Amino acid sequence: MPKFLESVGGFGVTFTTMFKKPHTESYPEEKVPTAPRYHGRHQLNRYPDGLEKCIGCELCAWACPADAIYVEGADNTDAARYSPGERYGQVYQINYLRCIGCGLCVEACPTRALTMTNEYELADDNRADLIYEKDRLLAPMEPGMDPAPHDMAPGTTAEDYYLGRVQSGSGEGGRE
Repeated sequence: MPKFLESVGGFGVTFTTMFKKPHTESYPEEKVPTAPRYHGRHQLNRYPDGLEKCIGCELCAWACPADAIYVEGADNTDAARYSPGERYGQVYQINYLRCIGCGLCVEACPTRALTMTNEYELADDNRADLIYEKDRLLAPMEPGMDPAPHDMAPGTTAEDYYLGRVQSGSGEGGRE
């Protein structure tokens, strides 16, 4: 093949692309749904009665390669019970300026307290607003949940919570 035809071949690709209809997305007005397994913003989950799943073990912070997670665990008391176990995550922060979205923190969580949602809009014009505190990370309250702190469901143990044997709160509690 002559040398001058190689450069013409490159122009051929450009020429055919010039006549294709452009694909334009109207992003802010029309949001395209993400894939079901997309890893977006993190979420701290709750048990069906409203108690938090996070036990403050800090394994997610240790697993994070970007050092984007900070956790301080505290002991549950009889007066204030936030999780069914001995401890709970008193302080929980994720710095989205550092997070690389790898999901290693989710894999490290022994209670499945931390998962990732499909929410992908994490941009902001203020750096301080990209450090998510526990109040912004906790899953929303579902119908039948009581906000923590409150006692475990009557007649249950921490093992019942971890095995998924607890129903929603609102005075019902107990085993299924």
